[in-house]
Amino acid sequence: MQILSPISGEAVPLSEVPDEVFAEGMAGQGAAVVPDSGGVAVAPVSGTLVKLFEGGHAFGIETEGGVELIVHLGLDTIELRGDGFERLATEGERVEAGEPVVRFDLERIRSSGYDPITPVVVTNPEEHPVSSTRTGPVRAGEPLFETRP
Repeated sequence: MQILSPISGEAVPLSEVPDEVFAEGMAGQGAAVVPDSGGVAVAPVSGTLVKLFEGGHAFGIETEGGVELIVHLGLDTIELRGDGFERLATEGERVEAGEPVVRFDLERIRSSGYDPITPVVVTNPEEHPVSSTRTGPVRAGEPLFETRP
């Protein structure tokens, strides 16, 4: 199963995320994207939007096959309390891969002193191992990595 990039930018290994929870795989397996512009974060897979944080800085999707995925727009961005984020979807809804979930203001994130790197993590990699992780330029909606459905 392909996991799409939720945003456009530079795909990097999770080990390059300057947060040990992500870098050391404690949150799961996947990849990260350093955004090159603000815009819209899209659903990386089709499934149920099981969590959409009130501040819009992160969301979780579960596929019909049981893959559990988290997208975290920037590090420590919960501290912005929604400033620079606009929720475009509703928690509990079904979303299709590529569908807009959150609008984010990259300059607002950066000017507030936060790292905008965006981890995309499978939180249950024991059942759904990650492979074929992409690095380099990536556009929103393009494959970022694969997992077993």
